[in-house]
Amino acid sequence: MSTPDESTRSDGSTVDERTEVDGDADRSPMEWDEPENNRKSRDERVNLTTDVEKDDARKIVTGEARYTADYGREFPNLAHGTVVRSEIAHGYVTAIDTSEAEAMDGVYAIVTSWDDVVPDTLYSSSGQSFPEPSPWDMRVLRRHVRFVGDPIAAVAAENGEIADRAARAIDVEYEEREAVFDVEAAMEPDAPRLFEDGEVENAQSGANYERNLESHFEGEIGDVDAAFERDDVRIHETELETPYQSHCVPEPHTAIAYTDEDGRYTFITATQVPNHTRRQLAHVFDVPIRDLRVEKPRVGAGFGAKQEMAIEPITFALHLKADRPVKLEMTRREEFYALRSRHPMRLKMRSGVTEDGEIVAMDLFARSNSGAYGTHGMTVASNVGTKALPLYPRVPNVRFEGDVVHTNLPMGAAMRGYGAPQGHFAVEAHVDEVARDLGFDPIEFKRRNAIREGDLDDVSTILKDDDRFARRIRSCGLDECIKRGMEAIGRDDFEQPDEEHLHRGVGMAMCAQGSGVAGKELGAAKLMMNEDGSFHLHVGGVDTGTGNDTMFTQIAAEVLGCRPADVVVKSSDTDITPFDYGSYASSTTYISGTAVKNAAEDARDRLLYWGSKLLEEPEATLETGDGAVYSEVTEASVTLEEIGYEATYGHDEREQIMGDGHHSTDESPPPFGAQFVDVTVNEETGEFEINKLAYAADCGVAINPPLAEGQVEGGQHMSLEYAISGDLEFDDEGNPRTIGFRRYGMPRTTDHPPMETILVETHEPTGPFGAKSIGELPTNGVPPALSNAIRDAVGVRVTSLPITPTDVKKAIERHGE
Repeated sequence: MSTPDESTRSDGSTVDERTEVDGDADRSPMEWDEPENNRKSRDERVNLTTDVEKDDARKIVTGEARYTADYGREFPNLAHGTVVRSEIAHGYVTAIDTSEAEAMDGVYAIVTSWDDVVPDTLYSSSGQSFPEPSPWDMRVLRRHVRFVGDPIAAVAAENGEIADRAARAIDVEYEEREAVFDVEAAMEPDAPRLFEDGEVENAQSGANYERNLESHFEGEIGDVDAAFERDDVRIHETELETPYQSHCVPEPHTAIAYTDEDGRYTFITATQVPNHTRRQLAHVFDVPIRDLRVEKPRVGAGFGAKQEMAIEPITFALHLKADRPVKLEMTRREEFYALRSRHPMRLKMRSGVTEDGEIVAMDLFARSNSGAYGTHGMTVASNVGTKALPLYPRVPNVRFEGDVVHTNLPMGAAMRGYGAPQGHFAVEAHVDEVARDLGFDPIEFKRRNAIREGDLDDVSTILKDDDRFARRIRSCGLDECIKRGMEAIGRDDFEQPDEEHLHRGVGMAMCAQGSGVAGKELGAAKLMMNEDGSFHLHVGGVDTGTGNDTMFTQIAAEVLGCRPADVVVKSSDTDITPFDYGSYASSTTYISGTAVKNAAEDARDRLLYWGSKLLEEPEATLETGDGAVYSEVTEASVTLEEIGYEATYGHDEREQIMGDGHHSTDESPPPFGAQFVDVTVNEETGEFEINKLAYAADCGVAINPPLAEGQVEGGQHMSLEYAISGDLEFDDEGNPRTIGFRRYGMPRTTDHPPMETILVETHEPTGPFGAKSIGELPTNGVPPALSNAIRDAVGVRVTSLPITPTDVKKAIERHGE
């Protein structure tokens, strides 16, 4: 097998010399101007890579934690909202009779698209940077309805029961149109059109609404077609399909809207993007941003579902009409069919490979079902290739192309992994098959072709006009992840079952993600010191249950020389916390965490100033640690409490010790992982049992290892669901069949195979204390690794999700024909 020329680093790792010469290094240098105190050995760390208890853990398990719905008790005149949703998949609402509902006792307000308080403004609900890279194609309440579940009216009443009863009493008349539910059929010239002229603003590149095409994109490095025509190249092709997946958030979408005593509109809402939501509400309702406040309380998980302004506009309209606080809380049924889901896709992966194993070309095509609206449609689909294809950066010819298509089914949107799970399923199952076709060990084949430290990743910019965001890989523990994952799964040391019809196999999938959106992020933080040496940290970064607030205290404490318990966090209130884009794209530790570190450094400078004044020693000789400022020369020290009181109440000089920090960057260093699956397959029935999952992850320096391990375990669970059970089903008229957990089939604890998590430490010089992201990475691995394991066990490839015993049995039967 051909391999690139390599040299060896001082730490024993290798670097591809081809990526270090001929101008590549100038374009994206390996070296990074890293602050001296950003790199700490294990012995030097005090609050990093330690098990600091998640700050809200006890409140959650004791029931003391307060979520959005709990705040309703603060409003004695609170109204409860209910949404009236379309009962047809496509058509127009021609009339709405609300008279019977309005006559009911306890009904405070009913809104329809004809109401003055309901704006007709087009917008995108996607919580993305400004201007949103998603089309403005929806209205608060819709007359042109595009799926069963589209919101067309809403009720506010004394309680939820009355609101539901009133909603059922509303009579809706429709002019029904033909619907289309298949992406290929939707692109046919005679297909029903979902969007007419004038119904979309901010259309995306390649859009053609006459063909229901939200976007088309393509990019190429080298010349793929020419590579495929080489005589020494064998072309391999795999077609795959992925389904809908529900976020299954424990806390449903909930929002409370009210007007405060100063006449300002205030929202308490379970959101991942408070500042984006505020900006979008200002746009839709033509209200100055200064007159809007968005507060994020504790959030019962988001997984991308709450990276949307999904229900806040309806809540706002009900509040304006009812002239009282309104709470709108979605039902579990609505969460499954009317809110947001992972995009289903059809994928085709081709590669050209020589007999000795040189991959000379890769070609990936993705056709994404965006559903009824375009929120996150193009951006998710673009990640399918730009996250998975860079795993093989030395392939000289790469093409990635995609269509994003509208159908009369629920809209896809942001979901943990954001296109990468679909892409990894295609790439990693395909490359596994290529290796087997050529007679190579698939794990070794991948290892030798995989990305490594020093590589220049051009593929992540394949859809961009320039190479500004081409990533130099400054940290990569992928090879170590594979090595340790193989040991954990026992790949070379397990025995086949005694029964002849049972076969055991192991599959592996390499994984990568990103750390924020390169060039499209901003995080900010502010630290304020109290007299007793404790601190208040105000940060815009959003904790959705992952433990970010705890991580922030560890970063701040490491800089300030105090304990994490001495840092009190207030996050995500647009009135009092600094700006932050929000919690998405695995950005919080990398972007918001760096902002916290910068704010702490700013405050630390003032600590050293006051320490110098009290100790009468130069600042250059001073350091922070153990709750004090101390001299590295004389070992004299002064406590942070003493500094706090002196700075606040001193005789000749006084100040509030504060620190400000923000962070934005063109960098997005990928974390890496290796997912292993051990499976036993019954060749007679197609039934399979997953014996063990093992995941080895490189997230740089794990600020809090137990929290990082929790992210890996939760991500594997979500990935397992995607692989074997997750899907949403609809009848021939677009009506949802999956409206609850029972039919959806999320794996329960008793269904779950054993998991082993391994953290492989590297150091990412661009991240806070060497950290990268971890939140999305482990969602990418189980589907391809399971497909590879089944192939290893019984010699057949399953290429559609979810993988069921029926699929395996059919594949075995086809293989035997």
